Amino acid sequence: MQSTKLKSIMAIALSSAMLFATAACGTSDKADAGTDSAKGSDAATITSYDVSSVEKDDTIAALLPESVTKDGKLTIGTNPSYAPAEFLDADGKTQIGYDMDLARAMGNIFGLETEIVSSNFDTIIPAIGSKYDLGIAAFTITKERMESVDFVSYFTAGMGYAVATGNPKNVDENDLCGLNVAVETGTVEEEAINKTAKQCKADGKKDITIQSSKQQTDATTAVVTGKADVFFADSPVVGYAIAQTDGQLEQLGKDFDEVPNAIAIKKGDSQTTEAVQKAMQKLMDDGTYTKILQHWGVESGALDKAEINPAVE
Repeated sequence: MQSTKLKSIMAIALSSAMLFATAACGTSDKADAGTDSAKGSDAATITSYDVSSVEKDDTIAALLPESVTKDGKLTIGTNPSYAPAEFLDADGKTQIGYDMDLARAMGNIFGLETEIVSSNFDTIIPAIGSKYDLGIAAFTITKERMESVDFVSYFTAGMGYAVATGNPKNVDENDLCGLNVAVETGTVEEEAINKTAKQCKADGKKDITIQSSKQQTDATTAVVTGKADVFFADSPVVGYAIAQTDGQLEQLGKDFDEVPNAIAIKKGDSQTTEAVQKAMQKLMDDGTYTKILQHWGVESGALDKAEINPAVE
């Protein structure tokens, strides 16, 4: 394990994002992403994929427990600062992205109204089973998280670094000691950079300055404005950030460490977990899933099987 190589330290990436932020389809937990700095003038104008044709599947819907169905809503916690998975549309209110399209399609299969609630990323998992029926925020499966929730896999993503165009700070992806590194609070990226920082110190190298923000939008903006030297996130996020910042960012090195993203469900809620797995598999099998991913240009991360708590290293 090379101490200064984020690649080697973590084969796991989690939720980070873009220059876009939060709110909800009418609902919010007052996440910081709702600030003006998070919204910005470059809000995406891509529209959601139309999932209105996805119909209720009575057999799958019947699997859900009354604790989920009693209010007629499928309540989902997310952090829409992670384009193109989940972020705000140009109206500053509506969450869009491939995760959000999949969430609404699942709601249709269950015959429930999909209510998406925005919150800070690090508060979602602790609230699953109380505030939220599900957590959908490009969660990477880790052994630690599996102690708190159950997972159903639906996507795979690598990890990547982004720097200002031309790499004016001469960032070396293999040696981050002495640099200002931007991450999103509560993510595996933050955990990884903290380990790297400790190793830099142990090796007698310059300290890493870690800029941890509640929203990935702020981490991305820090690099654009020169307040940070590099940020890193899931590969779809890095690519989308580069595309949306009008030539101000570029990728450093290649993608690495492909790992599954998954929907989080209350630990031990086998009925909901089975229902989510079958709903996602149905979307994969009938082609809706592929169409959604193609709509957002991320079909390279497609899986053909939704699995409950797949093994991770």
